[in-house]
Amino acid sequence: MLPARPVRSLFLTALLLTGLVASAQPEPVSQPRPPVDPAVRTIRVEGTGEVKAQPDEAFIDLAVETVAPNAKVAGEQNAKRMEKVIAALTSAGIARREIQTRNYSVYPEYAPPAPNEQEPKLKGYRVSNVVSVHVTELSRVGSLLDQALAAGANRVDQVRFGLSREDAVQGEALRQAVARARKSAEVLAAALNVKLGAVLDASTVTEPPRLYPARLAMAEMSDARATTTPIQPEEQTVQAKVTLIYVIESAK
Repeated sequence: MLPARPVRSLFLTALLLTGLVASAQPEPVSQPRPPVDPAVRTIRVEGTGEVKAQPDEAFIDLAVETVAPNAKVAGEQNAKRMEKVIAALTSAGIARREIQTRNYSVYPEYAPPAPNEQEPKLKGYRVSNVVSVHVTELSRVGSLLDQALAAGANRVDQVRFGLSREDAVQGEALRQAVARARKSAEVLAAALNVKLGAVLDASTVTEPPRLYPARLAMAEMSDARATTTPIQPEEQTVQAKVTLIYVIESAK
């Protein structure tokens, strides 16, 4: 006959087993929201908001293109010219971390085949190196373009403007959209002679600001002196749309 175990020992064992079983249970799975009861009367309204803001940053896409009989020479020439462009930009006060490679490509170029030939003839290789320069002083965009071109950049792909604080602008557009949707709901409820209840559902779509290209005019020579390339930043537009569903309160 086995000796009787103390009551305290049995109690602790039971607690341990209970804890193990509880810890082995899977985490509860969140259930999807139940669908809206079709019997509930609702009002669905939409609102839009739009905010215009002056850009406070620019992105200049500069390129250096070189052509040589073979890819190695074309690449070496390209690297030397691009280093001069980057050196000119950094000397102008642009931090090197604000200059990033956007695209780099090497591809062959062919001449049309001669009348008595079928295959095109290889002319050489073209190397293209595109860097994006982030500028926060918009008044300097034109002069930076001129310095980069003077240092060896032979293509300007585009100049884009943007907003560094997109969240604040998007938030204001969303607030406008909600206010207009609420006003529409109030007008509609008054016209129907009903009373608005709580918001049953809300959804939104916010359009981020687009990076608009700049209006770029090439510098002209005047009195034998080159003027700075004029750059005109365009206003940025942020839009938001919201849909609200209100419950129509039952008449007492």
